[in-house]
Amino acid sequence: MEQKVKKVVLAYSGGLDTSVILRWLQNTYNCEVVTFTADLGQGEELEPARKKAEMFGIKEIFIEDLRETFVKDFVFPMFRANALYEGQYLLGTSIARPLIAQRQIEIAEAVGADAVAHGATGKGNDQVRFELGYYALNPNIRVIAPWREWDLTSRTKLLEYAEANQIPITKDKRGEAPFSVDANLLHSSSEGKILEDPAVGPDEIVFQRTISPEAAPDKATEITIEFKNGDALGINGEVLSPATILSRLNEYGKANGIGRLDLVENRFVGMKSRGVYETPGGTILLAAHRSIESITLDREAAHLKDSLMPRYAELIYNGFWFSPERRMLQAAIDASQASVNGTVRLKLYKGNVIVTGRESPNSLYNTRMVTFEDDAGAYNQQDAAGFIKLNSLRLRLGAAIGRRGGGL
Repeated sequence: MEQKVKKVVLAYSGGLDTSVILRWLQNTYNCEVVTFTADLGQGEELEPARKKAEMFGIKEIFIEDLRETFVKDFVFPMFRANALYEGQYLLGTSIARPLIAQRQIEIAEAVGADAVAHGATGKGNDQVRFELGYYALNPNIRVIAPWREWDLTSRTKLLEYAEANQIPITKDKRGEAPFSVDANLLHSSSEGKILEDPAVGPDEIVFQRTISPEAAPDKATEITIEFKNGDALGINGEVLSPATILSRLNEYGKANGIGRLDLVENRFVGMKSRGVYETPGGTILLAAHRSIESITLDREAAHLKDSLMPRYAELIYNGFWFSPERRMLQAAIDASQASVNGTVRLKLYKGNVIVTGRESPNSLYNTRMVTFEDDAGAYNQQDAAGFIKLNSLRLRLGAAIGRRGGGL
């Protein structure tokens, strides 16, 4: 027989769905509910969540500004890897989930809760991300996933439950929302409803973080980004906090129509889904970071790092932030960043991020070596003959065998 739940920490946004979940937890489990609302830079006023929680009789309410922690300890480590899922997605939703899970477990331990709950559906990736995080941090925690348990299988049933339980419903929630949105300081993600047909392009109303490239100014915006140990340290010579850097880059990106992505991706649970993402600041940061690495990383270190990146990105997408393999990869990636210092100069123009210069005290770029002019003996071109001869040995041997009908 399953043990009774005494106290549960709910990841609570204050919206209709998590408000219904809050009441459902009280009704179904007859337990005390603690709410946790994280400010990750989603751009919404969070105090209404406190008032709603109080309306439900919640005594322990946690509303925390985690923007600096989010960028410093989660976004920046991920960007050291230049992580892209399936070559395009900057993992804006994925990287927020481990922080929320971590704080939920910490709060659960602080208040003596024996369970945690989230509002992710049974079809998506977030249920996996939250729960892998929970179990990695507390293997004995009880996890409640209402969307996998209840019978509120339609929007109509959800609204009926809300009305029956005196849960306030804003007028726009009575109709069908045109698409769902998840947002934080790194990105916004829109999916569902009018976006479910991948053959139909997204309407302009979908975009919230960027103006269209066509509407962007006809004059380029020029900026510099300074790096230290692989992390952005400042913009235009001004040292800024991690969250401030990302916020400032978001402003630059928004104004220049940068960071839009219409993607059909492979969810971890097995289905394909179509999402429209906006990552204005992250798109700029990725281009700048790769550029400073181009002059500071050894060739083989850079190539090895690039070969590890798809696996690293997949681990984050699938929810394995707290796994030993992600930590191992992170250690290798971080070790590569000791020399990634310097300044990158960029032009931002109508959806494009254009690198116009990069310099570093740790630069491996040697002008004397690569010049087409007299290099004063820095490089002996005759050395290349032996280098080519040795590297062609197996090709010459293979070709000789091939001519005798030896195949590959």
